[in-house]
Amino acid sequence: MAGVTTCTLTGNPTYIWYKNGHNLDESTSPQYKDPVSSNYEDGYSCAVKGQVCKGCWGVTYTHQSICALKGSTVDISCSYTYPSYHEIKKAFWFTKWSGIDAEDLSSVPRYEGHIEYLGDKKGDCTLRITDLRLSDSAEYRFRLITSGGKFAGSPVSLTVTDVVLVMDPTSVSEGARVTLTCRTKCTLDPITAYSWYKNGQPIPNSNTSSPVYSLFPASSEDAGRYSCAVEGHDDLRSPEDTLNVRYGPRNTSVSASPSGEIVEGSSVTLTCSSDANPPVDKYTWYKKNVTSPKASGQTYNILNFSYEDRGEYYCEAQNGRGSMNSAAKMITVAGKQTSVMTPAVGITVIVLVLILASCLFGFMWLRKKAFKTTSDTRHTADMGQGDSSPVYDNVSGMAMTPTATQTAANVDQDVVHYTSVHFSHSKNQEVPPYSPVQLPQPQKQDEDVLYTAVKFTK
Repeated sequence: MAGVTTCTLTGNPTYIWYKNGHNLDESTSPQYKDPVSSNYEDGYSCAVKGQVCKGCWGVTYTHQSICALKGSTVDISCSYTYPSYHEIKKAFWFTKWSGIDAEDLSSVPRYEGHIEYLGDKKGDCTLRITDLRLSDSAEYRFRLITSGGKFAGSPVSLTVTDVVLVMDPTSVSEGARVTLTCRTKCTLDPITAYSWYKNGQPIPNSNTSSPVYSLFPASSEDAGRYSCAVEGHDDLRSPEDTLNVRYGPRNTSVSASPSGEIVEGSSVTLTCSSDANPPVDKYTWYKKNVTSPKASGQTYNILNFSYEDRGEYYCEAQNGRGSMNSAAKMITVAGKQTSVMTPAVGITVIVLVLILASCLFGFMWLRKKAFKTTSDTRHTADMGQGDSSPVYDNVSGMAMTPTATQTAANVDQDVVHYTSVHFSHSKNQEVPPYSPVQLPQPQKQDEDVLYTAVKFTK
């Protein structure tokens, strides 16, 4: 291959050789042989160093290598030159050869509506690819066909990447550290920050220029689905990854069905509920103040419930991270007194009963003593007056038989229910019709009659 000038150059000029618009070598020889086997579609050109090449073939790219996000749009910017006396027949992009010629991407079915040539026939050869797919990763080349020849630019490497969240580890115990890393297959340029999401919602104050986000110490509230995105492409998030946080039982409680008081002979079902991760694998039932367990399993059925089954029941929930007891639940029997009197309350009641009994005994003793004193005084007065003042007694309507008389004689041992004494000061006063006892003996006008009604009972 030789470079030919149209005139004789003085001195020893330096020739610059180009392949597909890129500098190959510099030599004082007007001839150049490419030591590497070249594709016949490659374009070569030369120029004299220090001079502007107006008839050279060439393609210039803004970036030789491009990294773009899946789903985004990318522009492969480029410009080209060709001999000005040539007429452009066709300009297009390709990724592979089809037969003896390059395959125009605009004619490939999978690229239909997916690419757009933004170039012209003056020097712009920019290509736009929309809605990038991972399969779009390839080497893209610009092809120019003129009336004087064919030329293909050097390839541009396009790598399409998705955003991947790497979680390490994905399952932890409370208090451990979790590291989230937002990764891409290639380096995006420019990147200002990353955004983080939990359960589809942005994590407040989580934007960072670093692709690493840490959770420490991890808690049960941190469990959920996480994803990340490159700032400016928040609609192109990574697939979600789930964080599992393990913890022991919590919020353990007991419920009863039916609730309320239980009718004797019926059945009651107790259910133990607990929040735990991993789930509770062992439930144990206890009755308060009873050492040995009553049953196992999440539910406890008490059939033919009896008065002896009443009491307080609680459950223990256990998994590989720990255990927790519920609060005790009182189960009572309908129509029965199920409250348990404490020793202090029992002693208080006994003391009150004793005090009340003492007071009642004292009151009765005083009443008896008063009655005895009155009886002795009246007996003395009667002894002084002889038979002038008859006394009439009615003891509970009982006939004064020897037994009755004996009962009356033991009045000191009886309880007085009531005593009624009526005195009459009028000499002419008649015996009232409601008097318990009326005797037919004649009365003296100047005598006072004393009526007494006394009732005793054991």
